Amino acid sequence: MRWTPDSDALRGRIALVAGATRGAGRGIAAALGEVGATVVCTGRSSATGRGGSDYDRAETIEETAELVTGLGGTGIATQVDHLDPEQVRGLAGRVRAEHGHLDVLVNDIWGAERLKGGPADWNTPIWEHDLAAGLRILELGIETHLITSHHLLPLLITKPGGLLVEVTDGTAAYNAQRYRISVFYDLAKVAVNRLAFSQGHELAQHGATAVAITPGWLRSEMMLDNYGVTEANWRAALEPDRADGGPTAPGGFAASESPRYVGRAVAALAADPNRARWNQSSVTSTELAREYGFTDTDGTQPDSWAQQHGT
Repeated sequence: MRWTPDSDALRGRIALVAGATRGAGRGIAAALGEVGATVVCTGRSSATGRGGSDYDRAETIEETAELVTGLGGTGIATQVDHLDPEQVRGLAGRVRAEHGHLDVLVNDIWGAERLKGGPADWNTPIWEHDLAAGLRILELGIETHLITSHHLLPLLITKPGGLLVEVTDGTAAYNAQRYRISVFYDLAKVAVNRLAFSQGHELAQHGATAVAITPGWLRSEMMLDNYGVTEANWRAALEPDRADGGPTAPGGFAASESPRYVGRAVAALAADPNRARWNQSSVTSTELAREYGFTDTDGTQPDSWAQQHGT
């Protein structure tokens, strides 16, 4: 029988997913909704407010919040630029006034996918890399996490049991042995793993837990667009000489995962009363799937890291 989530596992819990507009952030918010959580979904792309992400794409935080509610949770959309300390301070004030505390904080802010470039741009040495683009990667991928933690962690430590999740690309062990795309991208992704370690050190005395989680090859909206497929027919991207003329994905794409998979990893951690055993860890979505028994939406437990998919 296919695994199904416990619709009440996090009923009454308050979560905030920073960077919930699309990709892993949307998948995490959705998975928390599957298990009944109230999820504050933040990001820059809103159907009503001014501004938007560096991507200028159609996805919005309101869509994510509606998805959360449709799956059984309570979704709340709040437009926030996590690079602006005053906006994040205001977010913390609203959460405190409306909910009093946070049970789960997810730092999934990124927004630099286009800045990292495609394979043809990778391995560009720092002295040839566009400096402005590189520094923007660090702003979006590291500073946002620091600002968010500074203002929101006080809401997580009001009572024991809080969970902070830092979302990155590659575990600490994997990244320690490999150069990742460019100096700037490498630094951003290594730093987020370390953030979980260092914040876990500070949170432990308050009975809270910090964990870094990496998805595998993620079938984000942008990735699906790259191959001209949807989540419903993503395997068509593996076909050689595609009838629709679209590009053929490498074989490793067969082990890719939907954003819901890493989301279920976060939900499983949040529902574990012994989650503190993971404090300061750096893990993959598949490692947690094997521990907790959840699956991706298609009933599988994909593991693209086992294939070391080239980055």
